[in-house]
Amino acid sequence: MKLLCLASLLSVASAFTSAPLAGDAHATRRATVVHDGKANAIRDRITSVKNTKKITMAMKLVAAAKVRRAQDAVLATRPFSETLQSVFGGLIERIGGENVDLPLLTVREVKKVTLCCITGDRGLCGGYNSFMIRKAEARFKELESAGVEVDMVLVGKKGIKYFERRDYPIRKKFDCGQNPNSKEALAISEELLNTFLAGETDAIELMYTKFVSLIASNPSVRTLVPFSASDITASHDEVFELTTSSGDFAVERKDLGAAEPQDFPNDMIFEQDPVQIINSILPLYLNGQILRCLQESVASELAARMQSMQSASDNAGALANELSLQYNRARQAAVTQEILEIVAGAQALEG
Repeated sequence: MKLLCLASLLSVASAFTSAPLAGDAHATRRATVVHDGKANAIRDRITSVKNTKKITMAMKLVAAAKVRRAQDAVLATRPFSETLQSVFGGLIERIGGENVDLPLLTVREVKKVTLCCITGDRGLCGGYNSFMIRKAEARFKELESAGVEVDMVLVGKKGIKYFERRDYPIRKKFDCGQNPNSKEALAISEELLNTFLAGETDAIELMYTKFVSLIASNPSVRTLVPFSASDITASHDEVFELTTSSGDFAVERKDLGAAEPQDFPNDMIFEQDPVQIINSILPLYLNGQILRCLQESVASELAARMQSMQSASDNAGALANELSLQYNRARQAAVTQEILEIVAGAQALEG
């Protein structure tokens, strides 16, 4: 009997000593743990989706920073290209028109064409690469159907992989980084110039993605070689600037117009023949044009990646909300099931 009384006293004392205070209970309160496989799986998936959203948002911001860097690169090359265009226009006016006998200005009978196609090195940029590849493939078939022989100079790993697998005639391959420079453009221009001047091709067409805005780009084709003196002197230039509008990224484009021809006095004496000077300027102009097209293509790729990552982030947010609803329903169902089991057990004991 004494043992039973002692045991009851100890149990009462332990109940009082182990009971936490109201503040401690609030501090140590935790969410209800649902021991249900379905709910736990949904919870893990919600965590995974939210982590994916963080990654895609970070990739969007990185792409935006690189777009701004591409913008600065275009602005940095603008003075050189403007001066080159101005000097070329002044020399053309000085020698009296376009009838200049230079290899790079001579139009031949087109029997063979070289396509220079610029794509990206990476994916996760929406339809940027696929649009350019499809346009290049369509142009290749169009020239072949017209009886013109075609080969390709490829810039960018995505285009190289695609056309290599399908056994297209590839003359040369180049990688396309995220920060094109004059050295990369020079390697491409030298290959194209040597091909044309050696008579191995009669025309060179450049296929690149023209940067329009952050949500639009235009796969374009232009005849690169032979040059047209009137096209060089009258070509307009435009620059873009990454800005923000209502909290979102935006792009402002500005048309700078054609450079005014350099005014050379009639009594100016050239140490070299103006025709030779023009012949020396044309390779520099070609290099500048290729560099500009590389920069526009990279800017288009980065803009496409920004939009792709924004869409992925939006989809991840919507999926996380949907999964949260499913998780709440599963948790409520589990709690309701536990309550029903307790009530059923109590009724069974009463009965």
